[in-house]
Amino acid sequence: MLGIILTGLVILLVIAIPIYYYNKIIRYENRIDNAWAQIDVQLKRRADLIPNLVESVKGYMKHEREVLENVTRARVSLLQAETPQENIRADHQLTGALKTLFAVAENYPSLKANENFLQLQDELSHTENKISYARQRYNDSVLAFNNAIETFPGRTIAGLMGKQERDMLQIPEEAREAPRISF
Repeated sequence: MLGIILTGLVILLVIAIPIYYYNKIIRYENRIDNAWAQIDVQLKRRADLIPNLVESVKGYMKHEREVLENVTRARVSLLQAETPQENIRADHQLTGALKTLFAVAENYPSLKANENFLQLQDELSHTENKISYARQRYNDSVLAFNNAIETFPGRTIAGLMGKQERDMLQIPEEAREAPRISF
């Protein structure tokens, strides 16, 4: 009788462990997808704010056409990005263009005092914070997923499922440098 109970427990474990790890891997993968969706939402929100920002500074920055064109081009690249990698590259391009725009805006006291410009700048700042938090959440989700599929028995189950490590979001070297502005 004890042998039957032990055999039943072993069979139950042999069935339960793969199911548990399968479900765990799927949950982690769904968290990654959700975290990426949150990043995407915030990037879209920021891209939607850009036309208003450009319009509010056009009248002030008549001699800074190239700066405004760079912001507009970077926004288009972000909206046209299809993969996370393209999205990240376009996001860094837009971030650099916005930094340059705000640095150039320092030379226009009347623009810096413009309520619409200040409000848009504030909204962009809040959106940047949300993007940063969403990126952190994405990387945390990737870390949990990678840990689950790299350790035993998750590694075996992930191999059977065809799951592979995911890459974390990282800032490219060129994006780590402050933008260069010359007048």
